Amino acid sequence: MFDSLNLEKELKLKKIHSKYILCGNDENSIKGAVEKIKNIALNKDFEELNYTEIDGANLTLPQLINACETLPFMSEKRMVLIYRASFLKDHGDKAEEGRFKEIKEYIKNIPQECVLIMYYIFDNPREKESLKVKGLNKLAHVIKFEKLKGKSLEKKVEELFAERKVDISKSELAIFCNLVDTNLDILENEVEKLCTYAWDRKITRTDIQLLVTQKNENDIFNLVDYISQKKPDMAIDILDELIFKGEMITGILRMIQRQFKLLLNIKIGATQGKSKEVLSKELKLHPYICEKMISQSKKFTLKSIRNAIEKCLDTEKMLKSTSTNAKTEMELLIITVTTLL
Repeated sequence: MFDSLNLEKELKLKKIHSKYILCGNDENSIKGAVEKIKNIALNKDFEELNYTEIDGANLTLPQLINACETLPFMSEKRMVLIYRASFLKDHGDKAEEGRFKEIKEYIKNIPQECVLIMYYIFDNPREKESLKVKGLNKLAHVIKFEKLKGKSLEKKVEELFAERKVDISKSELAIFCNLVDTNLDILENEVEKLCTYAWDRKITRTDIQLLVTQKNENDIFNLVDYISQKKPDMAIDILDELIFKGEMITGILRMIQRQFKLLLNIKIGATQGKSKEVLSKELKLHPYICEKMISQSKKFTLKSIRNAIEKCLDTEKMLKSTSTNAKTEMELLIITVTTLL
């Protein structure tokens, strides 16, 4: 089993395999890896004719065979993506167990001109790869997407700055790593943002504090995303983590309010036909963050976003005017907003 850094090194050398299984907590990083593999495997001009996506929840063996055994058109390879492949998780229902056995047998001999990728997302940050996936390690190239940390994180970030020929000291590097989310796509975007801003001079602490999107902002994004998925228990887990890290509850509430206000502006802007570039400029958001929020806004209606903002304001008044348990009120807010969707 490999990690995302090993995969990245291989892709930089344009090396790809015929079968991949990707798993982890961060679907954005996994989707980014899929896109990189696709760019190497397929001719851009004929991509639509040689690329198939199938929802893992509805996959059938005949469907997989048809997708994999269709000959590539004007290309050496074709690519098949099975997303949200829940049959790769342990303890599935009978249908998923049967689907897994059929697919496990079939992928032993898929055509050499086909690149097959299957991925599934962990249900929580503490989840490990399934026993099924471990058992497929000899049949496919298995990649686990874990958050970078410690020395491995610092080394990776140092490489990103070095690739762009921009200097950063050890102390500034440590500050950057402490602040930024460890998602590889976010790391690259934050490094690119700093390098563009600093141009040909050394990165300073002021640059980092001014420009870097901090971890807690991404936590709030995920918290709101779990609300959109009607998973209040997962949203409350993030709330608990933020409190454990020392965030004040009033500060968390303000960040949630800000997230919903941004979603409201993005939703309204999108209905007016505004592009990502225009919204990014108007709302002073990094294009990558803006793109993520545009996707998130699609999970809400205008009414549900306005209701969420109203409930946030009600909770703020409650926290300021009574001696109620603040954490309980925040949990009630999350549950209430989820039920309004």
